[in-house]
Amino acid sequence: MGNLRTALFNFLIARKSGGQFILRLDDTDGARSKPEYADAIKRDLEWLGLHWDRVETQSSRLDRYHAAADRLREAGRFYECFETPVELDLKRKKQLNMGNPPVYDRAALRLSDAEKDALRADRPGHWRFKLDQSRIDWVDGILGAISIDAASVSDPVLIRGDGQVLYTLASVVDDTEMGITHVVRGSDHVTNTATQIQIIQALGGTVPDFAHHSLLTGPQGEALSKRLGTLALRDLRESGIEPMALLSHMARIGASRPVELRASIDELVAGFEIGDFGAAPTKFDVEDLKPLTARFVSALSAVDMSDAMQAAGVPDELAADLWDAVHENVQTRADIAKWWALCRDGAAPLIDEADREFVAEAMAMLPDGPLDRDAWSNWTVAVKAATGRKGRGLFMPLRKALTGSAHGPDMGKLLPLLQIIAAKA
Repeated sequence: MGNLRTALFNFLIARKSGGQFILRLDDTDGARSKPEYADAIKRDLEWLGLHWDRVETQSSRLDRYHAAADRLREAGRFYECFETPVELDLKRKKQLNMGNPPVYDRAALRLSDAEKDALRADRPGHWRFKLDQSRIDWVDGILGAISIDAASVSDPVLIRGDGQVLYTLASVVDDTEMGITHVVRGSDHVTNTATQIQIIQALGGTVPDFAHHSLLTGPQGEALSKRLGTLALRDLRESGIEPMALLSHMARIGASRPVELRASIDELVAGFEIGDFGAAPTKFDVEDLKPLTARFVSALSAVDMSDAMQAAGVPDELAADLWDAVHENVQTRADIAKWWALCRDGAAPLIDEADREFVAEAMAMLPDGPLDRDAWSNWTVAVKAATGRKGRGLFMPLRKALTGSAHGPDMGKLLPLLQIIAAKA
């Protein structure tokens, strides 16, 4: 869900400004980057209607990253380090115990050439960007004015000892060479942005506009794990959640304006303003998507529902009348199958003992053969005159006897469908 929110914000900015939405796959880590992962991302975006203008893979641009690294070395902003993870962890713990921030001490800058050669023979070196230890300032599209003291931040590792180019360098080079103008991501990336600004400047690039949205939490403010299965997009898709219900919700939660169900992507684009969002953590509850989905589906036409109708086996000549009867009583598209099963097969009557004689008398008065939209009204008027029943005492027992439920569609519209099927049978 967090990844979706980030993608959606960038997509809406691109569409609103007439720009390009780039799907950039950060796949420089071969062990964690597999084709099926990229395919899953594409399927999710396609389902949602967030169509990208082009795809870029970082694994195909490694030569560009190494060229940028060479330029940083020549400028004296890139230096080789040799500490192991265990040694770095010990340094961090020591600094914390002394009450200092766990910032890398730049010990590698004090190594002689001979010491470096000796260490290279023992272990591979990793490469850090040398920050200019001044303040890094920018105006964030959501958080406002940001100022971070670079002296309080460790020089970031850009290339690991095994040669893997890390996200920070790859993304900066991509942003610079692709002419990226806007980057929106989670507020947990603020410090990364500060260091990336200096790297962009060191490479002679133009710093894009950054905006950092709040992080999502659960409905009670608890941490929201992206690994929680119930919040995976594929699970929402399989449960019948509508893309526009999800996008409408995600485009407004955490903003100063209320969530509004939109019928199309174009409506989302027109109503989106990145400055409407705040910095406070944003509560997300998957249950909020269900009423939005029900509202969206109920507003569809029978033509919009044709695929679901066909999947349920609804005859073409009955599709329009069935949808007219039940559209206000569906939660998802799949619910059409339930209502068609009722019309096709009937339901076990639900009859209270006190109503048994009344229902039997009323059913005997139900005309044979296909009925029209006036049949329910005419029938209940006749039953009322014959039995003296009225209001809920008249209508509810008949609904329960015909549908097996106390709730459901307008019986005036549903009864003819029940009778048509009975007549055909």
